[in-house]
Amino acid sequence: MSDALTLIELLEHGHDDAPAIGAPGRPHLTYLGLRELASKTVAGLNNLGIGRQDRVAIVLPNGPEMASAFVTIACGATTAPLNPNYTADEFEFYLSDLNAKALVVMEGSESTAVAAAKKLGVVVFELKVPDGAAAGVFELTGSSLGTAKLPGNAQTEDTALILHTSGTTSRPKIVPLSHTNVCASARNIARSLNLVGEDRCLNVMPLFHIHGLIAAVLSSLQAGASVTCTPGFNALKFFAWLDAVKPSWYTAVPTMHQAILARGERNQEIVANAGLRFARSSSASLPPQVMTALEEMWNCPVIEAYGMTEAAHQMAVNPLPPAKRIPGSVGIASGPEVAIMSQDGALLNAGETGEIVIRGDNVTKGYENNPKANAEAYTNGWFRTGDQGIMTEDGYISITGRLKEIINRGGEKISPREVDEVLMNHPAVEQVVTFAIPHEKLGEDVAAAVVLREDQTTTEAELKAFAAESLAAFKVPRTITFLAEIPKGATGKLQRIGMAEKLGLV
Repeated sequence: MSDALTLIELLEHGHDDAPAIGAPGRPHLTYLGLRELASKTVAGLNNLGIGRQDRVAIVLPNGPEMASAFVTIACGATTAPLNPNYTADEFEFYLSDLNAKALVVMEGSESTAVAAAKKLGVVVFELKVPDGAAAGVFELTGSSLGTAKLPGNAQTEDTALILHTSGTTSRPKIVPLSHTNVCASARNIARSLNLVGEDRCLNVMPLFHIHGLIAAVLSSLQAGASVTCTPGFNALKFFAWLDAVKPSWYTAVPTMHQAILARGERNQEIVANAGLRFARSSSASLPPQVMTALEEMWNCPVIEAYGMTEAAHQMAVNPLPPAKRIPGSVGIASGPEVAIMSQDGALLNAGETGEIVIRGDNVTKGYENNPKANAEAYTNGWFRTGDQGIMTEDGYISITGRLKEIINRGGEKISPREVDEVLMNHPAVEQVVTFAIPHEKLGEDVAAAVVLREDQTTTEAELKAFAAESLAAFKVPRTITFLAEIPKGATGKLQRIGMAEKLGLV
C-alpha cells in the first residue's frame, strides 16, 4: 500500500470489519464505519459552511468522540483541539489567536468556551452521540455559515492540525501541521514500533496534545490497528482498563509511568496477565531507574521516544529488541534526519555537544505569523529544537537538557537531568525535578523538589550528602524541597521553568 499523504487516504489502511476506535465497555467503531463517518462529517461541515483550511476548534472531553472528531473533521477542515480545562480568558485568547471559524463542543456543554465563542462571533456546533452507538460515532448540529469556499476532502499541503507551543517562557506560538506532516509522523511511529493490524493501543494521553493525537491515535490508524480511548489518565482505573481492553501497548509521559509503577504491587494478577508487547514513553525524559523498574514489572521492553509539537511528535526512538536500546538515550532518528549543531550553525561530529536539529516531511514549515521565531528556529533548512544533546558514532541521541533550562551557576553550566538521575538513585526518592533558583552573586543556583516513596523518610542534609557522592560540589542542590506532589503541566509533564516561583523560592 502506498504511503498516505492525507488523513482520508490514511483511513484506507484498515480492513472494513477491523476495529478502529474503541472505549472501555463500548463496541468498537470499525474502519468501514470510520470511513463512512469521515465522509459524512466532511459533507456535514460543507453544508454548515466549513471547508478546507477553515479552522475548527474542538473542546471535547477525552474519549473516542474526541479521537474520531479530530480525525474526521481534519479530513475536510483544519482542527484545533483545545484543553477543556482552560479558563474563559484562555479560550478567548486561543479562539481569537487561531482565527477559529467554528467551535465543536458536546451537546448541552456548559464549557466557558461556548461563551468565549459567542463573544467573538465564532459559530458553535454541538456534537451528539446517538443512543447505543459504537465508540466514536457522532452527529454535528448547528447553524450554517452559508456556502463553504473550499468544499471536499483536504489536500496534502492543507493544514490538518494547529496547536500552540506551551509558551512557558513567552507567548505561545502557533504550529500549523499539514496532512503531509501528520501522515509522515504517523508512518514513522508505526514503522518504528512495528505496528500491525492486530495491535491494540490503550490511550491515556490527553487528546488536545500532539503525543496522544499522533502517537496513539494516528499511528494506530496508519497501521490498520485499533486504539481504545479512555477518559484520560487515572492511576486508580488504569489496571482495570488494561485488564478489560488487553492492549498490546500503551504510551504515556514519565509521571504517568511512575504513577502506574507505584500501583503495580496492588495489581499483581493483572500485571502478570497483561501480555504487553511494549510500553512507550515520550514528551519528557524517562529516568533510567523508572525504565528498568517498568521493564521488570511488565516483562516487556519500554521504548523511550523523543518528540515535539513542531515535528508532529516523533523525531527519534529507541528501537525494539533485538536492536540495542539504551536507557537514558532517546534512541536513533526515526524518519526525519537528526544532527547536532553548534551555536553558529556548523554541524558537529559524534561525541560533540550542541543543539539537536531536525529536518524531514514531519517537520512544520514554520510558525504562523511569527517571522522572528522562524528566523531563530531555522538554520540552513534545519529546525532547531532548543534541546542540547550529543550523538554517538552509531546515531544514538542523548538529551542533556533544554537550552533554556540549563542552570548557569556563576558560569558553570549544569544539566538538571544529571542531578535528577543522581537523586533518583536514593532508595527513598520516588520523583524529582531539578531547576534553577536566583542567586544574588552567581546569577543562578541549583534547587530540587522531591517526592518520597510511601513509608520512606530522609532529610535534606542526607540527600545533599548522597548527591555529593556522585556530583561535583557546584552541582549539588543548595535547597531541596519535599512535596507530596510535584506541580505538573496540563499534559502531565514536570515543568522546570517557573518551578522556583510556584514553590515560593524566588
